[in-house]
Amino acid sequence: MDRLAIQRVAAADISRNFGHQIAITAGMDYASGQAVIVIDADLQDPPELILDMIARWKEGDDVVYARRVKRKGETAFKKWMAYVFYRLLRAATEIDIPVDTGDFRLIDRKVCDQLRYMRERSRFVRGLVSWVGFRQTAVEYEREPRFAGKTKYSLKKMIRFSLDGITSFSHKPLKLASLLGFLLSAASVVGMMVVLHLKWFTHSTAAGRASLFMVMLLGNGVMMTMLGIIGEYIGCIYHEVKERPLYVINETWGVRTKHERKPSYLS
Repeated sequence: MDRLAIQRVAAADISRNFGHQIAITAGMDYASGQAVIVIDADLQDPPELILDMIARWKEGDDVVYARRVKRKGETAFKKWMAYVFYRLLRAATEIDIPVDTGDFRLIDRKVCDQLRYMRERSRFVRGLVSWVGFRQTAVEYEREPRFAGKTKYSLKKMIRFSLDGITSFSHKPLKLASLLGFLLSAASVVGMMVVLHLKWFTHSTAAGRASLFMVMLLGNGVMMTMLGIIGEYIGCIYHEVKERPLYVINETWGVRTKHERKPSYLS
């Protein structure tokens, strides 16, 4: 790395694996150019597309993101998960987050400066980029299989990433939990009225213990799901209030200092 640093290559080594989105954040913090390009190292995203991104940037676009029209070398399950996630996220948020896009994109310096002052812990970078606005456009491409190795992004990490994206940009799951709670309460009141009517006016009792047991299980399952949704948001708050640094740098090469520039609203 010392030899590469002489050739105008800069690098920052974080002290441990803080996660993919945090690594992107660290890179943007230390980048000092007029534009920043985020790209994975597995060569699934073609580096030659950067030239098209730069051309769009020179035409005046502030963010140029890559939209995948095909995903080669991926399982049908992963493709289905990605399809559902992006459309569910778009439906759940009020922000126009482009579908079928990853983190491969070009970001203008003024956009990067705004992102640097967003220090939330549950990070969803592509959502943050959409949130800040500015002039954004897409270039389309076919994503190739990995050049080497196997992905370390397990199903568990994919689910965690999806939850971070939804909880960071939408409170509709909380509204859904409230709606389900109201419907369950209304159904309980109706059921109680039916039972009382049978007892007082017909002198009979409602039959069907098995059905009642299934309804109780369903109600308890819905309530636990609602508690889980609330717990996700409480967990996000818990991580935010600790105010720990997003990452720790172990060593840098060819980097004089972290890029510092106040965004326009702090100038």
